[in-house]
Amino acid sequence: QVQLVESGGGLVQAGGSLRLSCAASGRTFSNYAMAWFRQAPGKEREFVARIHWSGVSTGYADSVKGRFTISRDKAKNTVYLQMNSLKPEDTAVYYCNKDPPMKDYWGQGTQVTVSG
Repeated sequence: QVQLVESGGGLVQAGGSLRLSCAASGRTFSNYAMAWFRQAPGKEREFVARIHWSGVSTGYADSVKGRFTISRDKAKNTVYLQMNSLKPEDTAVYYCNKDPPMKDYWGQGTQVTVSG
């Protein structure tokens, strides 16, 4: 069974940092582009960041550019999201998935709450 498990969320003050992890099990995702998404209360899920299967190329939503960094460790089958200079508007449940996302791979996500 394929699973993507997100972790690392929590409560942080504005200006703080968090590092999210997305661990894959059941199959290797090392040959796929991966991405982070988020969903704030009352809003649709939105794209945050993506990383090419090689790890060389990355892309970001304008709202997080310069503050968030996506990376991957292919040996650990894990994707990371380093989030710095967090803002209250970053509060959301964060998910990882393939890029483009596949319905069957959505996990439970990890809650990030940024207090102002």
